Amino acid sequence: MLRSYLYLGALGSVVVITNLQARALDVAKPDNPVEVAYICVGAVVLNIPQVRIEQGRLSLVGILNMAAAMLLNPVDATLVGVASSASVIGRGAFPIIANAVFSSVLNVVGSIVAVNATSTSHESITPRVLVLITYTFTNLALVLVAFRIRQGATMRSVASHTFTPSFFVSFAYSGLAAILISYVLDGSPTGYLLATIVCILALALTDTIAGRRVRRVLESELSDADRHLFHSRAVEGVVHNLRNHVATAVGYLKEIDPRRLDPVDREAIETATAAANDAVAVLRSLEQGATPRVNFAADPVDLNELVTRGLGMARPRARTKEIQMAVRESAEDVRVRADPLLMREVITNLVNNAIDAAPPGGAVQLSTGRRPNGWPYFSVADNGPGVSDDQRHHLFEPHFTTKEGGTGLGLFMSYGIVREHQGQLIYEGNRRGAVFTVILPPYER
Repeated sequence: MLRSYLYLGALGSVVVITNLQARALDVAKPDNPVEVAYICVGAVVLNIPQVRIEQGRLSLVGILNMAAAMLLNPVDATLVGVASSASVIGRGAFPIIANAVFSSVLNVVGSIVAVNATSTSHESITPRVLVLITYTFTNLALVLVAFRIRQGATMRSVASHTFTPSFFVSFAYSGLAAILISYVLDGSPTGYLLATIVCILALALTDTIAGRRVRRVLESELSDADRHLFHSRAVEGVVHNLRNHVATAVGYLKEIDPRRLDPVDREAIETATAAANDAVAVLRSLEQGATPRVNFAADPVDLNELVTRGLGMARPRARTKEIQMAVRESAEDVRVRADPLLMREVITNLVNNAIDAAPPGGAVQLSTGRRPNGWPYFSVADNGPGVSDDQRHHLFEPHFTTKEGGTGLGLFMSYGIVREHQGQLIYEGNRRGAVFTVILPPYER
């Protein structure tokens, strides 16, 4: 966390120094105060609705930030960047500071590019395109370094999990909307009306994207739950019947007095009894795997401590493949009501799967945090091949595995354990890596 604040401090210093050096541009190009106020308020509003992606969130604030860089002088563009952070006050100090600093850097850099590239014709598309390109690549670089510092993962891993298709699609339509606003926002009432219409259409599109994503997630989770329930009931029924039959066989075997038998028959009976006892133990284990018995701890369980311990236990296995292990603990309260033993089993299963999936010299990252609804979670991510769409629908079925020699019971049992905790085990990865996330109800005093 200290390194993250140092990084933000360095970027903030860049903003201050850049604005001091660009003072002449501010004087030479004064802005309309009403236009500046409009963009500031709009940036705050567009930063409220957000869509979650593989890592972090996407919002529409970039539309008016890019428009500010295209239209305003450096100091006013910086003001818009700072103002846009007002809408994330409820998320804590770090998100506020990070949002303000990142937006300010992007806006001031884009504004300087726009001012220097502006030709005699204000209607030229060239400065706007240059701002869009500069803004995009600067943003990608800042995000890449930020996640690298905050998560401790390799640049390749961060890039593969951050720069996803949804990330670039968002930038594409945000850039288009910013260019449209930069043309219609001319200080007239009609210009403000048209700019507002563009923002409303962007909000509607984002709401549609978010709604579809939520529906896909809910449908996937419901499908997983239905399949797991079906297989659990099937396993329970089979195990119950087999245990009755095996228990009957064991009972009759115990009635046989081996002392009355000759050595050959005695050895046969002892072997049969041992095999029957082993069968009972295996069936008991399978039954517990299908419906785990959760013994909640009296005290809250800290997910930060669980993932740190899970990482330590997995290091010997990771060393054999030279896998880089990293953990990103949340500064927020991530305590839950749980059975520590069963949760450690879930973490072990997920981490071992991630290590097996990652390529030699790859990376596995554990992280904790809180979802938008306030529920704590922990995630296990790797930079392996991910899971195909066909395989995705069989992840939590018993005996389904993509590993050579795998049993296919780890995810199945983990899913059952999490469900018994009234939580969720979901897959959030893509073809460039797998991300399994366990979401649990928060501890209530």
